[in-house]
Amino acid sequence: MMKPIQIGLLGFGTVGTGVAKLLIENSDVIQARVGTRLRLKYIADIEVEKDRGISIDPGVLTTDASMVINDPELDIVVEMIGGEGIAKDLMLKAIENGKHVVTANKALLAKHGNEIFKKAGEKSVDIAYEASVGGCMPIIKTVRESLVGNRIQSITGILNGTCNYILSKISDDGSMFEDALADAQANGYAEADPTLDVEGYDTAHKLAILTALGYGMAINYDDIYIEGISKITPLDIEFAAQFGYRIKLLAISKFKGGKAEARIHPTMIPFDNILSNVNGTLNAVTVAGDAVGEILLSGHGAGMMPTASAVISDIVDLARNLMAGISGRVPMLGCQMDHVKQLPVMPVEELSTHYYFRFSALDKPGVLSNISGILGKCDISLKSVHQKGRKTNGTVPVVMMTHRALEADVKKALKEIESLDVVGEKPVLIRIEDQNQGE
Repeated sequence: MMKPIQIGLLGFGTVGTGVAKLLIENSDVIQARVGTRLRLKYIADIEVEKDRGISIDPGVLTTDASMVINDPELDIVVEMIGGEGIAKDLMLKAIENGKHVVTANKALLAKHGNEIFKKAGEKSVDIAYEASVGGCMPIIKTVRESLVGNRIQSITGILNGTCNYILSKISDDGSMFEDALADAQANGYAEADPTLDVEGYDTAHKLAILTALGYGMAINYDDIYIEGISKITPLDIEFAAQFGYRIKLLAISKFKGGKAEARIHPTMIPFDNILSNVNGTLNAVTVAGDAVGEILLSGHGAGMMPTASAVISDIVDLARNLMAGISGRVPMLGCQMDHVKQLPVMPVEELSTHYYFRFSALDKPGVLSNISGILGKCDISLKSVHQKGRKTNGTVPVVMMTHRALEADVKKALKEIESLDVVGEKPVLIRIEDQNQGE
């Protein structure tokens, strides 16, 4: 049997604890599948006294992360610190020292991945990051390896369990956003500061990575359109259901005309769309390829053990490479580095789709014709108009569904309508993804 593969773990928080637990408690299973022992030589963390419920051998725990990445015996560094500060510094130093790296750090890769992968390529080491997107769902491996013979056409998914739980709660119980968020926090599904999740940034980090993998392009987080769920109300969820839709925070990526479409926003999808039935904290993603059609992956996108499972799969991939004496067997961004393209991400103003509008309008003659006139002037054709619900503060909700329209025209029209004296509150806009809508 080969000598053990030596592993150093940076970060002993929730996921780091799960990784250590699997490496120690499932060591026999992993060894049988790999062919050699995976030895957890070091765990570095600022808090080493806390009991994590795992039996750790003496000498494994340390507060000195630099000792870990500088150890010449170490083969693989597992970064579970998170964030973009010390995690980035330690990762780059580990790469400089010739260590292969496993990470779940989607924010770091979304914003600095191009730099990190370039450095890794120069040092002939691998960066494995399955756990950065979708927790235990093997979406990175699926896009990068299983679908290698396909031209990827689109990637669409629910990639944030916190948002999905909140929207499910609003849908099922009629809760207001603030109450659903408080419930998610009470159950441990949302952070004390939930901004990263509910405003869509966490989902955008993941979509930036998937878009790059899908279309053979450099990672481009900065140009992704991002809109969160904090303005979604039970009223809009109720109206959506009456039209046969559910509202989900979707990550949507498409490749068309030499451009990548990449956007995060609340989206109406029909009941018969399989993603509309993914509820609670589950994640799911569909990938469309020219050879396979559409495939679906679903699973827990966060949590100690689901995420740790994905980290272990990366460690094992790297261990097998080390045993074979190779690196770079699977390109880090799916394509060989000299084939990774600088593709533009389409501005959201160029988006053409269907829309749901809700206006709070005064209940008086001529209001509907005023609103419709502005929409028509901006080349927005209405599919249906509904006056819904009872009068509140002198206004009634007016709901309109459009035929396909251009986002730039929609924003121009809504800005003009918002300035009308007969319209109270800010108009609500929700985009619709429905293949059955036609034009």
